[in-house]
Order: sequence, then structure tokens, then C-alpha cells
Amino acid sequence: MIKQKVYLVFIFTITLTLVSAQKSVNQYDKDGKRHGLWTKNYYQTDQKRYEGTFKHGKEIDTFKYYTLSDGKSVLSAIKVFNENDSLAKTTFYTSKKKIISEGMMNGKRYIGQWTYYHKNSPQKMIVENFNDDGKLEGERAVFYINGNIAEKANYLNGELNGKSEWFSEDNLMLRESVYKQGKLQGLTKNYDKKGLIASEGNYKDDKKAGIWKYYKNGKITKEIDHTNQKVIKKYE
Repeated sequence: MIKQKVYLVFIFTITLTLVSAQKSVNQYDKDGKRHGLWTKNYYQTDQKRYEGTFKHGKEIDTFKYYTLSDGKSVLSAIKVFNENDSLAKTTFYTSKKKIISEGMMNGKRYIGQWTYYHKNSPQKMIVENFNDDGKLEGERAVFYINGNIAEKANYLNGELNGKSEWFSEDNLMLRESVYKQGKLQGLTKNYDKKGLIASEGNYKDDKKAGIWKYYKNGKITKEIDHTNQKVIKKYE
């Protein structure tokens, strides 16, 4: 009899605990704003969509977001929110929990420096910078899996602006160009797979302009006037 009473008290305690826990989740404050721990599932499933803590309607601390993979929730992103603004340190993950990219977000906008990684690798693939409006600003660099630079470019308010360079996987120069407000402007040089000059000339508004020089094995072979597309000189 005593054992039965103990068992009933135990079951009653567990039930109260579960009910209390359920009541402490997905609550609103007196103004109807989300407050405390919140968790949501995907529609008509028991699979989690997100979980995190609100303070009078404002996300604070760590939020975890999930995507459905074969009908199961898989962690896809973690955001760590500041309490006093809308900024969040954000990390995106693959289904195997490898980092895809990380940086700061303001709402849905990327801001500041973002780093992207090669698939299933800690090796950086892209490092780029965004202004407060979520547009590319400053240097953007792309890397090969071996760590060598593949591309360097500069941006201003979301458009290519300034010098851009491309390299081979063994770190040989392939091309160097200049952009202004998203368009090729000024001198461009192209190189062959040995790193020798292959052609050089100017662009104007994304089009070849004036006289271009062309090379083979680093030696000049001809000059073309791209104003009228005529060969003006050939070399023996």
C-alpha cells in the first residue's frame, strides 16, 4: 500500500513538472509580446523549426534554426542576438554540422565581414565585406582549397570598383583589371598559363577600346585597333 502511494505521488509530481514546463514555453507578456523560451515546430509535424528566448518581443541570446531533411529537423543556423539592437552573430551549417559561413546580420541583411568555407572543410573559400545597407563594400577575396588566392576584387556600395586580380592555383597571375561603378574601365592585362603576358589594352564601359597588344609566349605578335576591329600591325 505504501509503495502504491509513493508511486502515485511520483507520477503526480512528474505530471505537474511536465505541465509546468509546458506552461513556461511560448508565453506572452501583458502587452501580447513573446516573452521567455519559445519553440516552434514545422506545420503539422513534431519536428522543430526554431527555439530561442524572447524578452518582451525582442530576440535575445542564442536562437537555433532547423531545416527538414528526410522529414527530420536538422540544425541549419545559430544566431546570437544582442539585447539592445537587431544585430546577430550568425553561423550557417550543413546537414553534417560543418560550418558553411559565418558573420553578422542585421535583420535579413549581411553586414561587416563574412567568411565562407570550402565544402566539409575548415579552409576559407571566400572572405567578403558588407556595408550597413547589406551591399558589398571593400575587398572580396576568393581562395583555392590549398589556401592560395584565386581572386581579389574591390567593391563600393555593391559594385565592382577599383583593381581586380585573378590567379592560378599555383599563384600565377591570370588577369588584372580596373573597374569603376561596376564596369571595366582602363587598363586590363591577361596572362597565359605560364604567367606570361597574353594581351593588354584598355576598356571603356565594359568594351575594348583603342589599341590592344597581343602576345605569344611573352612576345608581341600583333596590335589591333578595337575602335574599328582592324589589325594595324603584325610582328614576325
